[in-house]
Amino acid sequence: MKKFAVVLAGNGVFDGAEIHEATLTLYAINKNGADYEIFAPDIPQHHVINHITGKEMNEQRNVLIESARIARGKINDLKNFNPAVFDALIFPGGFGAAKNLCDFAFKGPECTVNEDVAKAITGMHKAGKPIGALCISPVLLAKVLKDVEITIGQDEGTAEAISALGAKHKKTNHTEVTVDEKNKVFTTPCYMLDANIAQIGDGAENIVKEMLKYL
Repeated sequence: MKKFAVVLAGNGVFDGAEIHEATLTLYAINKNGADYEIFAPDIPQHHVINHITGKEMNEQRNVLIESARIARGKINDLKNFNPAVFDALIFPGGFGAAKNLCDFAFKGPECTVNEDVAKAITGMHKAGKPIGALCISPVLLAKVLKDVEITIGQDEGTAEAISALGAKHKKTNHTEVTVDEKNKVFTTPCYMLDANIAQIGDGAENIVKEMLKYL
């Protein structure tokens, strides 16, 4: 059975991993005959957002502990990730990907990527194994790998920032998957577009199916 490593960025769209994207990615992996393990970095969240009001809360949370909510407690510290053990790597989206796994949300093309996230990406890329990213998380691949073709949907500002990182952006619509065959990089826009949960599920399944073709 092929095994995916799924990297989460917390718990909740505005300050962590997008829960629909994360859950439906796990579902798509299992539904299509593969298995997964879940990872997250053991670091503080950038901030905590009240998901009702959209306002910042005066508290501190940990990315690994918050991600464990989605993982039902079965989660690994990303610093222990070993590319040799896995067949594929995938990043669901959510603002946490751009706030916790890197600081793209604040610095754009001048962002830096968490060291363990960058090591996971480069390790899988050097091994020639598929790497997938949903929603805003493709910016991680653009920053770390540079010369890759990815999609975040149709947002012009983000697409320009991706170009500034040295990557190529392809405009896409709901459920479409951009495949960079040379680099084995797979991306789909999900909630970077005005999507419903059925479209998120289809996008997650489509990207997983595309990745499995290269395993």
